Amino acid sequence: MIFELIKSFILGIVQGITEWLPVSSTGHMLLVDEFLKLDFPKDFTDMFFVVIQFGSILAVLVLYFDKLNPFSKHKNEKQKRQTWALWEKVIIACIPAGVVGILFDDLIHDLLYGPIVIAIALIVYGILFIVLENSHPTPTTTSLEKLSFKKAFCVGMFQMLSLIPGTSRSGSTILGAVFLGCERSVAAEFSFFLAIPVMLGASGLKMIKYGLNYTGEQVAVMLIGTVTAFIVSVFVIRFLMSYIRKHDFKVFGYYRIVLGILVLLYFGLIAK
Repeated sequence: MIFELIKSFILGIVQGITEWLPVSSTGHMLLVDEFLKLDFPKDFTDMFFVVIQFGSILAVLVLYFDKLNPFSKHKNEKQKRQTWALWEKVIIACIPAGVVGILFDDLIHDLLYGPIVIAIALIVYGILFIVLENSHPTPTTTSLEKLSFKKAFCVGMFQMLSLIPGTSRSGSTILGAVFLGCERSVAAEFSFFLAIPVMLGASGLKMIKYGLNYTGEQVAVMLIGTVTAFIVSVFVIRFLMSYIRKHDFKVFGYYRIVLGILVLLYFGLIAK
């Protein structure tokens, strides 16, 4: 059992790092799983990769609790209304991915979850990040309060693209938000908040599908992965927000391209 707990710990680290950086947690999990396969049935492993995202979500809720809390005693009435409006924008933006995900989750998993699709998505989105940053877009939305409901929904349309494995949920939403004129910090924060209902829903759906019948070892593995993902996510979110105040997203674009090529080479040549 100790080896499975160590594997869970490592996977939690990978999840915590890659969930918030626009580099595709799915692509990284695919590679790590090749070398650190959990010794459990495939259904449980698939569910584990989704459920440990709950730890990442807790990090957002802890770090942004006051900003997301419409009942905060530190806010005046105007600020409370703005917080409710923020949640309304989040819900509106989650509709496209939520509907498509519920209707076509199994189909997407069966048809698209493979190393080739993931590698292509990594490379394509990496190129898009570089092209977008080279175009030097001038931000027109410089705060979450200035983010319109229409623009929030459009960001949600980009989030729908993240159902394709390898695109990265944060990558899709950040890329879309910057393309639509959002300042980088606004794009990143809104991406964090969009993850709350999306990932909570995905985790719950996977757990229900699995049947909630876990052994003690499986519960321990999930807890280790989730707690690790939470701790790592706290540091990664703080790092990203600090980084983008002075830098653009091009470095993530180059990284995605290199990773995509490595995935193609490994699964096209070595893994055979």
